Amino acid sequence: MSKISKFFKVGSTSKNQGPTPQEAIHKLRETEEMLTKKQEYLENRIQQELVTAKKHGTKNKRAALQALKRKKRFEQQLSQIDGTISTIEFQREALENANTNTEVLKNMGYAAKAIKGAHENMDLDKIDSLMQDITEQQDVAQEISDAISRPVGFGEQYDEDELLAELEELEQEELDQNMVSMGGLPSVPSASLPSRPVSKKKVDVNDDLDMEQLAAWAT
Repeated sequence: MSKISKFFKVGSTSKNQGPTPQEAIHKLRETEEMLTKKQEYLENRIQQELVTAKKHGTKNKRAALQALKRKKRFEQQLSQIDGTISTIEFQREALENANTNTEVLKNMGYAAKAIKGAHENMDLDKIDSLMQDITEQQDVAQEISDAISRPVGFGEQYDEDELLAELEELEQEELDQNMVSMGGLPSVPSASLPSRPVSKKKVDVNDDLDMEQLAAWAT
């Protein structure tokens, strides 16, 4: 048997036979307060006896020694109270932790009962069927969304090259209309253009031929 099981077994058998954890914690706190006040009293008495011993000193050794003895007794009592308070603090903390754990387990038990009650009216087969219906309806909704968002051509097919050619014709017509509205194309000049000058290189070649003929006649 685990320690937790033993704890709850003992608690069930000893029900209404002892103080509740809250009452025990309250009593321990009262005891701590009482011992703390006793500590303060003993600390003051130790200081008083120390002052008395210093006051008498070597003048009245007997009174000084009695004061130091009382000081030692008070110090022993103070040390015992310190140990007692530590024990009480440990016991109080253990009770507080046990009380907290009891409340936590009690609340967890309530929550478990509430969850069980909420699940009593649930049928797993119905839940599975419901989830399948939800999944099917989601699939149908997705198919409908896809069908609505898909572009519809109504069976007509167009040649993209023909459409581009038609667009170019429309652009050319618009350009021609714009030119006409601006006064038409500029007229071609009627006067003849000046002839192209003879290149210097050609003239030089003719001069060379004349010189050759003149030389042949002279001979």
